[in-house]
Amino acid sequence: MDEGPSQTVPCYLILHSVSKRHNIGSLLRCCTAFRVERVCLVGSRHYNGFGSHGAANHVQLDYYATLEDCCRHLKNDRQCSIVGVEIMPEAKAVHEHPFCGPTAFMLGNEGAGLSSKQISLCDAFVYIAQYGAGTASLNVSTAAAIVLHHFALWAAYPEQGRDGQKFLVAEKGLKAHATGCVPMSPEERAAEQSRRAQLPTADWLMQVNASADAEEGLLVGLMESPG
Repeated sequence: MDEGPSQTVPCYLILHSVSKRHNIGSLLRCCTAFRVERVCLVGSRHYNGFGSHGAANHVQLDYYATLEDCCRHLKNDRQCSIVGVEIMPEAKAVHEHPFCGPTAFMLGNEGAGLSSKQISLCDAFVYIAQYGAGTASLNVSTAAAIVLHHFALWAAYPEQGRDGQKFLVAEKGLKAHATGCVPMSPEERAAEQSRRAQLPTADWLMQVNASADAEEGLLVGLMESPG
């Protein structure tokens, strides 16, 4: 068992193919509670913050087009180990705190778990020990909460201050954009502007209108979907 780091190390969460509408919001709530540095959304900029109870405004979200791009950036630029949360033969029990530095946890689909591609990109795996025979696995947000809590304990994050029976919440969140969509980075925006500048005017207007309609429809659908 690792005795813990000599200095604070960051934790990241990779979300890909999480399908149930309420789980993303619950996961974001877990991330703020356990001091996750950044949440990496893979495959779509859009997310449903339902169930986050405002916590989505206090966590940094990044978008990646592919899992390969996400893992490459985390490994090369942030020196992370990619750790899958899955019951694999080689997985280590999370309560043993088998961590060694900056870590990005990979979560899979609620039903199928990690895909073969996700598994191939992981450096290691952790699992959550169970002691009862009533269920084969835990809900994805429940599993994330347990794993992130153990990492926070190992990393020796300072406990958040309390006020009565609640923990203190920051007055202002990080968001400076519309809820439900990760904005383009300056580099992505410049590339998109350059691409559109090379299109004929009619084609450019058609793409802009189609993109705007699609985004509006998706966001309205997310906001209006039943609880």
